[in-house]
Amino acid sequence: MDALLILGGLLLILAGLIWLVMRAFDTGLLWGWASLIPPFTLLYVLRHWRSARQAVALSALGFIPLVVGLTLLASQDSQRLHALLSLQWLQPEAQAPAELAINLHGELHGQPFVPQQGELLGGILSLREGQDFFARRELLIRLPQPVTGALRLDVLPGDQVPLPEIEVSWLLPEQDLPEARRLSHGYTLHLNLQPVPPNKLAGDFHLVLPAQFKTTLSGKIEVFSDGLRYRDGKVDRNVDSTDTLAYVIEDYLQRRFATRAVQLSGVPTVALPADSLDLTIEALINGNTQHLPIRLSKTASQGWKVEADRFAALPDVVDAQSAPQADASPVEATSKQRISRPLDRRLRFSLEGLLRSPSRYENLTMRASTTRGSLAEGRFQGIDQEGRIVLRQRLSGSGAASYALPPEEISTIELLEP
Repeated sequence: MDALLILGGLLLILAGLIWLVMRAFDTGLLWGWASLIPPFTLLYVLRHWRSARQAVALSALGFIPLVVGLTLLASQDSQRLHALLSLQWLQPEAQAPAELAINLHGELHGQPFVPQQGELLGGILSLREGQDFFARRELLIRLPQPVTGALRLDVLPGDQVPLPEIEVSWLLPEQDLPEARRLSHGYTLHLNLQPVPPNKLAGDFHLVLPAQFKTTLSGKIEVFSDGLRYRDGKVDRNVDSTDTLAYVIEDYLQRRFATRAVQLSGVPTVALPADSLDLTIEALINGNTQHLPIRLSKTASQGWKVEADRFAALPDVVDAQSAPQADASPVEATSKQRISRPLDRRLRFSLEGLLRSPSRYENLTMRASTTRGSLAEGRFQGIDQEGRIVLRQRLSGSGAASYALPPEEISTIELLEP
């Protein structure tokens, strides 16, 4: 109602001013041109009041609904009135820095496609344009299997199932709900995404759908591999996602039980966004399964946190539980160290030995450099069916990144644990 009153008042004022200029042109050509300049408009009103009074009365009438509308707006939303009067709406909207480096060329359903969001969660790759509940344009690729680590995929129109399912959707300005089209074959797709710490995948993307879909996209994309978001190198606890809750809970349990041997079995399904949550968590702590009630709350300054959390941070290095006795003789201490010291497998470690006896190095931390100059570090998980060396790196929270490295592309590899 307030917006209609303000708009109606402005229209009446504008109509009165136009009528006034027309009356000035009727009086004389010079007066008509002069009335377009505000000081001379006032001079014309004073010199020719009898001719201008009706137009001035119409403009003055427009101030009545204008004042009433502004008064209603001030009583209901003072901040909106301040923004209106300060002309903030004339200033260009500040664009937030892009979180993802997405550079795609082409079109989706015949329109330019400029996605700002990208994720690969639960085996679904999504690229989305628009911040509203329904995206203006969106591309979904449902992969046959969940992805851990790097993703390389090539599909040609003649390939047979099982293939990824492609879905494109778009929302026109006159529509309330988006339209969508799906297809499971007959398209061209190339994906080559590599892990980028801490929780991204980046690489080449190429997609060509049949002609009736009017969709051709090619370029570089970057997508999130989990629901965590980072700010200044730390997890942003203000983000509403299950992965954020898992990170907060795991960090709390590690400090509460003074151990890093904490593994969550999952976070119950919750409705987000929310201000507080009551959960019962199942976790494996030091090898023991425990069920713990936890209450989470969210504040604007700290984000998600566990209520009544007053536990100190864990030290980076845990001291040994026992040290050699000071009064023991040097010979005896040296003998005990030699007897109890395990075999250091780093001394004779090599790529050939790893391929020959992979079970000997399972779950040990390694660092590998490739011929392309990339570096991968993580715990050795074995050798997959294609003969690639699999390293798994633990990320902040409950996420992890896997690297599958062909032996012929590895220039150097070193074992970091004895």
